[in-house]
Amino acid sequence: MNLFRRILVPCDFSEHAIHALEVAARLAREHRGRLLVLHAITPFHPVTALPEAGIPWIPETDLIAGERRHLQAIVGRVVRGKNAPRVKCRVEIGDAFHRIVHAAREVDSIVMATAGRTGLAHLVIGSVAEKVVRHAPVPVLTVRPVRGARAKGRKAA
Repeated sequence: MNLFRRILVPCDFSEHAIHALEVAARLAREHRGRLLVLHAITPFHPVTALPEAGIPWIPETDLIAGERRHLQAIVGRVVRGKNAPRVKCRVEIGDAFHRIVHAAREVDSIVMATAGRTGLAHLVIGSVAEKVVRHAPVPVLTVRPVRGARAKGRKAA
């Protein structure tokens, strides 16, 4: 079984997630694989001081369509060139951890970024990557944040 034939890449649009997408694209290219790039929109319910305060409402279909265009633009910049792997972009509303683990049923592996939080921030916020590693039904390759000179060189490229 080839772990890199069908790769799930969660993407939250962060620099770290885009770097993980680059790694996944390289692995898919080398193993003649394909990518499923997933963006999860975490549902939120805004709290206002006054119940009658107007809250801008965006229909789910418009929200998903806008995020899908953003995701496709990023994927288009990263996954290109000769022998570029096939890519399917998916945007779903729901808790990132649950959406990732659910999508993992369709793939051979997951390549995802770690946020790089430590200490209190890690304890309070938790780590989606850590939960995915513990509960995913397939192997997970975590990509550490890009730091220092490598990060500066990537931005310029």
